[in-house]
Amino acid sequence: MEEKIDVAGDVNTIVDKVEGWINGLIRLTPNLIAALILLVIFYVIGRMLSYGVRRTLARRGRPALANVGSAMMHWAFMILGFLLAATIVLPSLKPGDLLAGMGIGSVAIGFAFKDILQNMLSGILILLRQPFRIGDQVIVGDFEGTVEDIETRATYIKTYDGRRVVIPNSNIYTGSFVVNTAFDHRRSQYDIGIGCSDDWEKAMTLMTKAAAGCQGVLADPAPEALPVGIDAYQNTIRLRWWTKSDRASVIHTQGRVILAVYRALDDAGIDMPYPTEVMLFHDQTEETDGNRLTQREGWPAGRKAKDGEAEVPKPARDLARGNQPPREPA
Repeated sequence: MEEKIDVAGDVNTIVDKVEGWINGLIRLTPNLIAALILLVIFYVIGRMLSYGVRRTLARRGRPALANVGSAMMHWAFMILGFLLAATIVLPSLKPGDLLAGMGIGSVAIGFAFKDILQNMLSGILILLRQPFRIGDQVIVGDFEGTVEDIETRATYIKTYDGRRVVIPNSNIYTGSFVVNTAFDHRRSQYDIGIGCSDDWEKAMTLMTKAAAGCQGVLADPAPEALPVGIDAYQNTIRLRWWTKSDRASVIHTQGRVILAVYRALDDAGIDMPYPTEVMLFHDQTEETDGNRLTQREGWPAGRKAKDGEAEVPKPARDLARGNQPPREPA
């Protein structure tokens, strides 16, 4: 026998469920309204506090931290409001259970987004400790340029040739970097070679005087010149001077100093030598070839023994002839 389908019973079951849902929603309506009002209140409070944080930090000259701090304040209040609203809508849900669940979830999220969270934490620490600011000129790894922006994930640098470099904050915070504009002044130096027979004192006086007269070179500290080497083909002098710390001032002033020093040394007749190599070619048909008692360019003169004989090898031509003296000419 075929079983009869109780359509009426199924319809009644569905209707009962829908009615239960509607009744439950009606019962929860006051809680939903209270939770919504609570969310609105926390939203307004979060916006007010974030505005206050942004305005306070902006007045202190920290616009990047102002943006990040205001956003974090706003989202912190929204999350707190959502948790309280959830406990109002669902009275059986205890705040302790909710926080415990969030703790377990945060561990899983931490493992899944480890790099993102590491960069975010590094960005917050950079904004708080402020080792450099927007507009500073820095060197990070192989990149050098001006800091454009500091976000929670990465720092943006504009290179001197007009390119943008995005560097993760974790690389900056855990690595080494150079801030060229951390101080107002910066020292530059350049090694200059003079002739081995030229006057050191005269050359150093001319160099410092020429550098001091260049635009961009600071009078205090004054330029100085120091002997640093007696090299193969020149005497080396290191010229040092101070300028403003920005890249444009350093590069342009260095060009002026090099040109002024070159002209001053050239006008004074001081040699600025180039690398020189000497190659000696000896005529092996000469009578004295191989006899080191004879002074020749490229080797020292030999010494004589007490009995008057040479303490040097005999000429190669004698060795080839079996140590026999050369024949007399006919």
